[in-house]
Amino acid sequence: MKLLMLGGTEFVGRAVTEAALARGWQVTVFHRGRHAAPEGAAVLHGERGEEAGPEGLAALRAGEWDAVVDTWSGAPSAVRDAARLLAGRVGRYAYVSSRSVYAYPAAYGLDEDGPLVAGSADATDAEDYAAAKRGGELAALEAFGERALLVRAGLILGPYENIGRLPWWLGRIARGGPVLAPGPREMALQYIDVRDLAEWTLDALEAGLGGAYNLVSEVGHATMGEFLESCVKVTGSDAELRWTAPEDVLAAGVEPWTELPVWLAPGELRDAMYGADVSRALATGLRCRPVAETVADTWAWLRSIGGVAPQRPDRPVVGLAEAKEAAALR
Repeated sequence: MKLLMLGGTEFVGRAVTEAALARGWQVTVFHRGRHAAPEGAAVLHGERGEEAGPEGLAALRAGEWDAVVDTWSGAPSAVRDAARLLAGRVGRYAYVSSRSVYAYPAAYGLDEDGPLVAGSADATDAEDYAAAKRGGELAALEAFGERALLVRAGLILGPYENIGRLPWWLGRIARGGPVLAPGPREMALQYIDVRDLAEWTLDALEAGLGGAYNLVSEVGHATMGEFLESCVKVTGSDAELRWTAPEDVLAAGVEPWTELPVWLAPGELRDAMYGADVSRALATGLRCRPVAETVADTWAWLRSIGGVAPQRPDRPVVGLAEAKEAAALR
């Protein structure tokens, strides 16, 4: 297989590129050149978005590939321009979208046929993340039709993470001492290891799949307890998890998801985030590794780069301030 990776040097794109290279695929990475591409990939340089203009995609005007993977999360018009340019020279187009495209609140157990937010392939801004991702989907569909694969990921964890969720927990727990552990301990999580996302996407492209797929683990693949206890185990710290009821966490003024990454209080947001029907993906071969493996491998990667994870400039820094955590634990 000949794969064109739009991006390919950071989190999801890097995992897809490395997985494809490991299969012996010929991989071409199209990116801005700010980070080194994985060894073995051919490289094309360019720029996407309105500010880059038509010349930003000049390097893609020639060449043929069996498939494209696009992780773009900015303005949909960038997906539109790339997809239109490549439609006659590429077999299939996988767009890594998001479950945020479902109209909020997404009901617990919602499958891929649920109601969607409005979006436009011609939108030139990404202020509304959900609308931007839906616009990206529409752009892929307009250019590729049934040859477009829409990968609706939820929470993505694993090595190379540049959002900071799992790296923050690992760093916090590595420091040791009493840790605010938001309960309940048995709260069911639903996420995808970035490498499992990569493998399923490549399998799907090879099999000629198209259409939309919710791509996260089954509900309860891991619990909040298993997640945090895995962090304690791999770091080898003396951290003491102090499980705290959701109402007490909220009463302390602690923000779910941003100050305590991954955790959500009971309610419609948690149902929407951690209640997806994934039977379609499971039926097409989705396999999810244990949470302990995801945590251990992310810790090993984090240590290999000096303990500080990269941070995407377009995403806010996550995590709970030490003083605020200490006050909540009193």
